[in-house]
Amino acid sequence: MKIRPVILCGGAGRRLWPNQKNHQAKQFIDFGGWTLMQKTLERVKNSTFDYPIISTNSKYLKQVRSALKKNKVKKYKIVLEPAKKNTAPAILASALIKDIPINQPLMFFAADHLIEKSSILNKSININKHNLNDKNLFIFGIKPTNPSSEYGYFLTKKVKSINKVTRFIEKPKPAKVKQVIKRKGYWNSGMFFLRKDSIINNFKKYQPKTYKSCLASVNKAKYKNNTYYLNKSSFVKSVEKSFDYAILEKTKQINAIKLDIPWSDLGSWKEILKVYDKNKNKYVKKKNVYYRPWGRYTNLFNGKRFLIKELFVKSKGILSLQKHHHRAEHWLITQGNPKITLNKNIFNKKPNEHIFIPLEAIHRIQNPGKKPVKIMEAQVGSILKETDIVRYQDVYGRVK
Repeated sequence: MKIRPVILCGGAGRRLWPNQKNHQAKQFIDFGGWTLMQKTLERVKNSTFDYPIISTNSKYLKQVRSALKKNKVKKYKIVLEPAKKNTAPAILASALIKDIPINQPLMFFAADHLIEKSSILNKSININKHNLNDKNLFIFGIKPTNPSSEYGYFLTKKVKSINKVTRFIEKPKPAKVKQVIKRKGYWNSGMFFLRKDSIINNFKKYQPKTYKSCLASVNKAKYKNNTYYLNKSSFVKSVEKSFDYAILEKTKQINAIKLDIPWSDLGSWKEILKVYDKNKNKYVKKKNVYYRPWGRYTNLFNGKRFLIKELFVKSKGILSLQKHHHRAEHWLITQGNPKITLNKNIFNKKPNEHIFIPLEAIHRIQNPGKKPVKIMEAQVGSILKETDIVRYQDVYGRVK
């Protein structure tokens, strides 16, 4: 029996667009000829998987259909949530549709994760398929590449040939992260692998109210154009909880599949900037390189309400002390040790460190060292032009 992939496509992307009403959902952002939704659909076009099921809501239905068409996915099912109730009801309702046999292995993917070396992921899924039963589940852990506080972690112990999860640690503080990694903690990727009967048994045991309401919403659903329109009056009776809180924190039968592959949920501009830095040669064009007295900058990609640049600050180069009315900025240091002014604070930064420059904040970059400084920059806002610069001081005489 092939694995049935279920793609959870409901995230709003608010972390990337704070205080903005017209923000884009992360999975549909065009990052330069590709989207995370597109990458996810490509990932399940594999002999390991049967046709996909997409769990989403009416707000994204048009974009989901467009992505399916663009990726030439002809066979699929869409499960449409009538209200936002977090991931527990979304996962359960998707599993309950009649297209899925009772012992069907299901692989739950988030639509907004970037995963490389997916052949390793697929191999691990096939290897562990025979370990699934009617009560257990597998979660996927990613070997940490840095002591990040942006992700949840889990710890395991080996029982025979299986990694049993012993503890979850939700986004530990920076002081604690290194201890967690020392104890061989893995990032919790938010991907789940389990059978349909296990989902049913776990929800019956730990979330009976949600099970009853989701079952009713599926049984009363209207079906049209490959889409299940879940019944609203039943679905809204579900308890609004994440799958982690609803099931993972309750059941004892959680196993882990550990992966050492490049993975990110691109949940911050720092992570997005890392991707552009890694692949910048694909985006560099000579006509987009601009020279300044302090060095140069390259416009890599102009997206919807964001612009990605690379700044090159030569030795002893100093940008003007400035602010912007219409944009905030995120900086990721990739080379050198710049001296940063941010309002009344002056500090030094090292490679792989991130700085956020809020709207209207007065700021400056200086390179006091002998080696060039390189900074990846994401400008986020309504106006992303050089005209949106108010200069206060400038060693090159550009203050009028």
